[in-house]
Amino acid sequence: MKTNLLPRCAAGAAVLSLLLPAMLESHAADAPNYKLIKEIPVGGDGGWDYLTVDEAGRRLYVSHASKFVVIDIDQDKVVGEVEDTPGIHGVAIAPEAKRLFSSNGREGKASIVDMATLKTISKVETGQNPDSIIYEPGQKEIYTFNGRDNSATVIEAATGKVAATIPLPGKPEFAVADPKAGHVFCNIEDKSTIVQIDTKGHKVINTWPIAPGEEASGMAFDVAHHRLFIGCHNNLMEMIDSENGKVVAKVPIGAGVDANEFDPGTQLAFASCGDGTVTIAHEDGPDKLTVVQTLTTEKGAKTMTLDPKTHRIYLASAKYEAAASQPAGGGRARPKMVAGSFKILVYGM
Repeated sequence: MKTNLLPRCAAGAAVLSLLLPAMLESHAADAPNYKLIKEIPVGGDGGWDYLTVDEAGRRLYVSHASKFVVIDIDQDKVVGEVEDTPGIHGVAIAPEAKRLFSSNGREGKASIVDMATLKTISKVETGQNPDSIIYEPGQKEIYTFNGRDNSATVIEAATGKVAATIPLPGKPEFAVADPKAGHVFCNIEDKSTIVQIDTKGHKVINTWPIAPGEEASGMAFDVAHHRLFIGCHNNLMEMIDSENGKVVAKVPIGAGVDANEFDPGTQLAFASCGDGTVTIAHEDGPDKLTVVQTLTTEKGAKTMTLDPKTHRIYLASAKYEAAASQPAGGGRARPKMVAGSFKILVYGM
């Protein structure tokens, strides 16, 4: 939020800066009124997956086909790209090492990229089809979650060396880190469970069921209150106690959820769904979650990230041609993406 104030109003501005977080929290239970602010054209062909915001560096990293795109989120424009990342799913940021890591699903590797020059330094072997990728700041390690061989590869951010391979009890989806507690949490999609990983011992120490939720995809984390937010494919977003794995609240969401985010400044949790909606819920208390807005986006815009500084959310989308006729062998025809229509949708309050 930007406010134009004259110099003589500096005292008022200081008071406002102190009151704003409390104002946001107290009014978050009212409709936050997220709306489309702009579209950032990216262009090019091919699919996409995760988006990652670098809040400090003011960049957005977007996976796209066999590369990832770099967007300046203060100027809302593309400023670079990194190629040769076949089947890329996501990008993780290791700030102390000044490196970016991408999960290249088709080649079973992670690219290590210099953050300043956007040049690829090297690649490191992971498990098969590395999908979700996160940075764990406590041990300064990168985790890739490998969907085809049910494992996590742990990489030292500073050296690029593999520190461990962790067997998982099923197909991993998204994950988050709790560096204070020394844990990483990951959805096991095909088992409808969450695993808790000890980051020092590099091993699973707990497996928790998510019932009544099923097949969780996205995950976000409220560090201060020890709450996980997961998006389940039976149209639920659940709030889970990260200390004992108990489901403490749930709200309905749209169909085809893929991503979740949590904004500590507003206490809002987000679930982006392929049906073209984002459910926005407020964390009212340790066991209460209330839907405050259902935002209409675009069909297929199911991956999302959030900038805590501006409270904006970013979703990837594209235009599609009219649905084709049913294939001769039966099944459902997939709409064809309009060439060069890939874009980022920006929503804010």
